[in-house]
Amino acid sequence: PIKPQISIDDFAKVDLRVALVKEAEKVKGADRLLKLQLDLGSETRTVVAGVAQHYTPESLVGKQVIVVANLAPVKLRGVISSGMILAASEG
Repeated sequence: PIKPQISIDDFAKVDLRVALVKEAEKVKGADRLLKLQLDLGSETRTVVAGVAQHYTPESLVGKQVIVVANLAPVKLRGVISSGMILAASEG
C-alpha cells in the first residue's frame, strides 16, 4: 500500500548516507537477518538487515549501500542495529 504523502521538511529529516560493507555475517538463529559492518567514512556502524534471503554475506562485502543513518538504534536478535539499509526490487 502507498503511504500518505509527506512534506519536503519531513523528508529532509532523513539522513541518507553511502556506506561500504566491510564485513557481513549471518545472525545466529535468524534465517533472514545479516549483520553488516558498514564504513560511513567518518565512522563504522553495525546494521542488521533482513536481506539474507536475497544476498549471501560474501556477495555484500565490498559493495556500497545507502543507509538511513539517523534511526534510533534497536536490538535485533541480541545485536544493536544502528541504521537501516535501503534496497529496491522491480515491480
